Amino acid sequence: MDITFADVTAKAGLQTRIVYGASGQNKYILETTGTGVAFLDYDNDGWPDIFLVNGTTLEGFPKGQEPSNHLFRNRHDGTFEDVTRRAGLVQSGWGQGVAVADYDNDGFDDLFVTYWGQNRLYRNKGDGTFEDVTARAGLTTDRRWGTSAAFADYDNDGFVDLYVANYIDFDPKTAPLPGAKVPGVNCSYRGFPVMCGPRGLPGERDRLYHNTGKGTFTDVTAQAGDLDKDSYRGLGVVWGDVNNDGYPDIVVANDAQPNLLYVNNRNGTFRETALEAGIAVDEDGRERAGMGVDLADYDNDGWLDLAIANFYGEPHSLYSNQRNGNFLETTWASGIGRATMRHLGWGTRFIDYDNDGWKDLLLVNGHVYPEVDLHKLDETYAQPTVLLRNNGNGTFADVTASVGAALAGPRPGRGMAVSDYDDDGDLDVLIASVNAYPCLLENRGGSTKHWLTVRLVGRKSNRDGIGARVIVTAAGVSRMEEVRSGASYLSQSDLRVHFGLGETASAASLEVRWPGGPVDRLADVPVDRAIVVREGEGTFTPAPGRPAPPAAPRR
Repeated sequence: MDITFADVTAKAGLQTRIVYGASGQNKYILETTGTGVAFLDYDNDGWPDIFLVNGTTLEGFPKGQEPSNHLFRNRHDGTFEDVTRRAGLVQSGWGQGVAVADYDNDGFDDLFVTYWGQNRLYRNKGDGTFEDVTARAGLTTDRRWGTSAAFADYDNDGFVDLYVANYIDFDPKTAPLPGAKVPGVNCSYRGFPVMCGPRGLPGERDRLYHNTGKGTFTDVTAQAGDLDKDSYRGLGVVWGDVNNDGYPDIVVANDAQPNLLYVNNRNGTFRETALEAGIAVDEDGRERAGMGVDLADYDNDGWLDLAIANFYGEPHSLYSNQRNGNFLETTWASGIGRATMRHLGWGTRFIDYDNDGWKDLLLVNGHVYPEVDLHKLDETYAQPTVLLRNNGNGTFADVTASVGAALAGPRPGRGMAVSDYDDDGDLDVLIASVNAYPCLLENRGGSTKHWLTVRLVGRKSNRDGIGARVIVTAAGVSRMEEVRSGASYLSQSDLRVHFGLGETASAASLEVRWPGGPVDRLADVPVDRAIVVREGEGTFTPAPGRPAPPAAPRR
């Protein structure tokens, strides 16, 4: 059966326009970054719900007509109900990104939303509503240009901590206008005036917040190793255990500045190693304009590899983990470079869309300059999303044209998240675009091969098991995933981990390495199921949601 992605946005009821800046020429860089999306099961019914971050315009809106973020509850039939007002999440402003985690370990996932301005932490009260606890949590001083954010338990104390990437120290009262002649600031593109930046504009320092376990967070940016001391322009962030020592590390994608890799010292501090690890700059020592970022084991060797989306004319980057603290750039050898040079990338996610057991790469693209269309260049504002299929030998093939026109777009894409929202065994995609409706893409045909979806429930570890490593072995082949908050660009994918198992129909064994060291080992796990594993029980239960489908005929 051929696999296609079908646009089911309207059918699903997601007819909420994402507003972000001008629809023509942008006056400031603030109008270009767009917003993120999230999948989360906020009501614990086993079905992923959707959260959309929204923005605004420089002109603003009449009171009561401002665009708002939106929460949509999964109705279990392929449609969603807008429950924003009921949930207490109506909020307008220059929204940016979203991260999801159960920060207080009460069994319900909470929301952290970044802004140009005041970031906000929403505590899930467990009754279908949220409360803004930003002030109570000690986060009211975080008034910067927050972009991507992600939770992880960096000290393995059972509570997730928070890293927030910040972008530019921006003030519209003093920011230069398109075409301005400001030394060191880029205000033109291909000879015509455009919004100024990012080169020449000062960045804002990222922040690391330690969870006290008492509902509050403490800024430990300086104490944890003087993180981002040069105030780079951060856009993407992802946590992952890149050196397999049981502690999560941090990768930050920066715009037109070196990327950062913070290796966890296992004592509450980090050391920055991106240059020596080979991911700070390109092979010629030049800074790329990093936006989206993701970690996954694309070659099935048990070590996390890295992908970063970059600007037009720069290839999106792929790095293979060399198991010694270093990464080897495989951008060109893998075929990624040739497929992405003519795209400007944002949302970035490893996704086994065909369940063949090899992680593919999905990249959402879209230009920052609407003016390129007026000048009839060889580049466009709306750009196709690119799907690169993992060939299983270290190379990728561009299969975008083979999975239906809906995926390719084109669109001025920004944030992107993945989830099996309809619980049919294959991964679906949600994309945010600038000044457009979101796009929900249903995977049709991906579940013809076998699969397994695992949700973790921590006890001594954090409740969501964020940072836990899940290893599934079937027919003698082992595959690894980590539970991860954040990643991609401004977005949050499903906290459940999903495994494609190819043609393997036999029962699998499963190993969960929880943060802090405990290990659960399970045998005789049936495939084509969604299961729940609770820390310390050594067994599994069926996940709530749709019953497992009957085995599909195999080709």
